[in-house]
Amino acid sequence: MKILIKTRIEKNYHQIFSKFDRALFLSLAPPLMKITLERFDGCKKGDEVHIKMDLFGLLAQRWVSHITDDQKSELEIFFVDEGVILPPPLKKWTHIHRIQKIDEDSSWVIDDIDFSSGNNWLDLALYPALYAMFFYRKPIYKKELN
Repeated sequence: MKILIKTRIEKNYHQIFSKFDRALFLSLAPPLMKITLERFDGCKKGDEVHIKMDLFGLLAQRWVSHITDDQKSELEIFFVDEGVILPPPLKKWTHIHRIQKIDEDSSWVIDDIDFSSGNNWLDLALYPALYAMFFYRKPIYKKELN
């Protein structure tokens, strides 16, 4: 299932990408979820991100993503994180973090996500919560990246 959320930021795409770091990652944590960042190598191919998630103080889960691609061009910068260890019921997770140039002083930050639990009905049930978690990032992106 696909999630696509675009946020306009009034900055050059290179300036925005330079802020994709550990601090931004932690500021994007959804409410009601405690995130422990166990490893954050960065946003380049070969890097890894390891987190422990604790929902409502109850369900501790691990999430490990590998950065499988990163590219820069005259129009965009992007990197791809793919879930290697995912919390149930997720079985597949690919998140393309895109920063696309609109003009010299404005850009799109795009969360382009493809996920699957292996069951279409369950994916439909998960979609609203996952969409909300990423929609929640829009004001944070505007605050942290502008």
